[in-house]
Amino acid sequence: MRTSPVDRDPSADWAEVDEYLAQTLLPEDETLELVLDENQAAGLPAIDVSPLQGQLLSLLVRISGARRVLEIGTLGGYSTIHLARALPAGGRVVTLEQAPDHAEVARRNLERAGFGDVVDVRVGAALDTLPELAAEGGEPFDLVFIDADKPNNPHYLEWALRLTRPGSLIVGDNVVRAGRVAREEDTEPAITGTREFLTALGEDPRLEVTALQTVGAKGWDGFTLAVVR
Repeated sequence: MRTSPVDRDPSADWAEVDEYLAQTLLPEDETLELVLDENQAAGLPAIDVSPLQGQLLSLLVRISGARRVLEIGTLGGYSTIHLARALPAGGRVVTLEQAPDHAEVARRNLERAGFGDVVDVRVGAALDTLPELAAEGGEPFDLVFIDADKPNNPHYLEWALRLTRPGSLIVGDNVVRAGRVAREEDTEPAITGTREFLTALGEDPRLEVTALQTVGAKGWDGFTLAVVR
């Protein structure tokens, strides 16, 4: 029996189109496929960005000319590799990961991909490692990608502003959460943290910001893109 448009799960269409776009627009990438295989074998949650989203991160690095990139939330290094690939010669990524076992998987993946000397993986809660970064007094970051525990997103945003410069980009992932972010009655910490993050972005005069909903292999979600004034 044929499924009617009313009965069909739209997420199946989203995933099908995502696969079509990735196959049409992106070259085969054995390195990234191995990263996903390694992450799965190590028992990491399958919450990496999609290939198309990873390519977007890479393009944002190239378009902005970023030389120093900060990633909050490493997981197994899949998004980290996308960021590192777009750097100019001498560029660097600093990525923060709370879980030591995740960080170890990421280091192996980064080494295999040829970025062991380009990416600095820091282990520990980001709210502990971010002050350490600030105390080191290095050059500002040109792009920050926030993709970690959502209740702390407002704090990550404030640290991102401390560690960037006018013209830097701040990208926040997973800000729609299947539409739950717009439902004020939803008080799960990940949702309220995301909502506070969005409010902070919209109210901060230091930022020019937008948000886009996305559908695809990762379901219904979205991201924010902000430029530091």
